Amino acid sequence: MTPKEMAIIAAKALDEKKGKEISAIEITDLTTIADYFVIASGTSNTQINALCGAVEKALHEQAGEDPLRREGYRDGTWVLLDYGCIVIHIFSQEAREFYSLERLWNDGKALDLSEVLTAD
Repeated sequence: MTPKEMAIIAAKALDEKKGKEISAIEITDLTTIADYFVIASGTSNTQINALCGAVEKALHEQAGEDPLRREGYRDGTWVLLDYGCIVIHIFSQEAREFYSLERLWNDGKALDLSEVLTAD
């Protein structure tokens, strides 16, 4: 399975659990960290944890992949799921605004998720 396909699976899982402002950025040509960042916001610690669980379940069932590591799970304001080729960032709204990953990685190429995400 390609990193792009994995990023799409993650975005769908986030959307199904009502994640907010879901985006994906291709960063293959910019860094060796990953090929894609998938970014979403949750409205509470409970929802952020549910979003993480949904992504982990979907990628395990559909791609046979488990995260290499998980960071920030206890804090609940920013959780990072590292799958090697993709990294999923799930933020509280305040943390997302503070870290502003889309701005930091604006040289990356936005992945069109319009076919995947439901309209708000």
